[in-house]
Amino acid sequence: MLKNIDVFEKDSIPKAVFKLALPTVLSMIVAVFYNMVDTFFVGQTGDANQMAAVSVATPVFLFFMAAGNIFGIGGSSFLSRALGEKHYDKAKNISSFCLYAGIFTGLIGAVLMFTFMRQILEAVGTSPNTFDFAKSYLSWIACGGPAIVVSTAFTNLLRGEGAAQSSMHGMMAGTIANIILDPVFILDSFFGIPCFGLGVSGAAIATVIGNLVSIAFFFYHVCSKKANSVLTLSPRYFAVRGGILRGVFLIGLPASLTNILMSLSNILMNKYLVAYGDIPVAGMGVAMKANMLVVFVQLGIAMGIQPLVGYNFGAGNFRRMKDAMKFALLCNLIAGFLITIIYFIFSREIIRIFINDEEVIEMGVIMLRALMMSTPVLGIQFVLNFSFQAMGKAKQSLALAVSRQGFIFFPATIILNMIFGLKGLVYAQPIADCVSIILAIAMFLYMNRDFKKMEK
Repeated sequence: MLKNIDVFEKDSIPKAVFKLALPTVLSMIVAVFYNMVDTFFVGQTGDANQMAAVSVATPVFLFFMAAGNIFGIGGSSFLSRALGEKHYDKAKNISSFCLYAGIFTGLIGAVLMFTFMRQILEAVGTSPNTFDFAKSYLSWIACGGPAIVVSTAFTNLLRGEGAAQSSMHGMMAGTIANIILDPVFILDSFFGIPCFGLGVSGAAIATVIGNLVSIAFFFYHVCSKKANSVLTLSPRYFAVRGGILRGVFLIGLPASLTNILMSLSNILMNKYLVAYGDIPVAGMGVAMKANMLVVFVQLGIAMGIQPLVGYNFGAGNFRRMKDAMKFALLCNLIAGFLITIIYFIFSREIIRIFINDEEVIEMGVIMLRALMMSTPVLGIQFVLNFSFQAMGKAKQSLALAVSRQGFIFFPATIILNMIFGLKGLVYAQPIADCVSIILAIAMFLYMNRDFKKMEK
């Protein structure tokens, strides 16, 4: 029934991890490259206000991705456990529910965004100079809300059935389309060829089209007989009862909460940064874009092993499950340290890629180096958190979701700003990261006692 069953049950741990994680990491790197290119082309307008507008509007865009993760990560976790238990009909129920519930959720989000646009923009910290740019950007993002939700969901659902390569191909197809369309829609001209010159609006349009391209690929995979996918697009499999709704939301909501809190933490940071001017806002936006590389590589490894952990947890093979986690942790630590060293050496050159404004570059270098302080070991939290999600451990997943970007980051931001001002804001994130890593390790050590009993 499942084409990729061997990767869950028979392949060696290194081979299985690389089969599942490598395509996910490559997808993440391409996504980072897209974000860098997106920021690069907005920066080529020479308008720091447009750059700042994208920075303050991006957290609102992440709310759509958070909705997609309810059905993507929640559905993927539930799906892989159902496959480990050999419940293939339930897997179809899960995929159909995630598709149609995702479309409905995206439509509701779009309506709410258009209805409360002014209030949202005022809340996220737009200034008079950036308000109109941010409004234009978010208006187009709202139009593509359902596409963003469904694309995010199916990226994860394909991984959940072990089709990591197809997930990567779909994500890369959308990303490449986005990269190609960026200069066409953003700039006035590109290599002498007249373009639309829409600025930040063009960036949003390219993003929406890219998500539609990804969806087309994912749907092709599901319908292809060659793929032999367990997923379905048929509404006749749609079900809410029988534990479907609870199973998806039990893990999906904590995973989504991570994105929501990430958005809220960015909004909070921008609210404080805007008091110091638009330059710090733009500098932090560029630094966070650059920091995405190491974060997304580590996320890719963690997300890649999630179906492997979930399948073996469902099958009761706890030793293989823990071996996969250990190997992923080792890979993340090596990647984290190597990329961090490179970033510290070439931080100025990296920031200069995005914008030529010297003030923004100076600020961005300081902020990037601060953000990188915790990234060598940040992968520990990612692996443990995605493993908790794969096991269906909702309480542990929720606790980690509200730690890094929530009850640790929020007070750290407020207190450090009061005491140290702008310099304090810069170090709020790495401090929150370190505390959440310690919390994740403590929770796993506590859970590991039960796994040892189960193994015996």
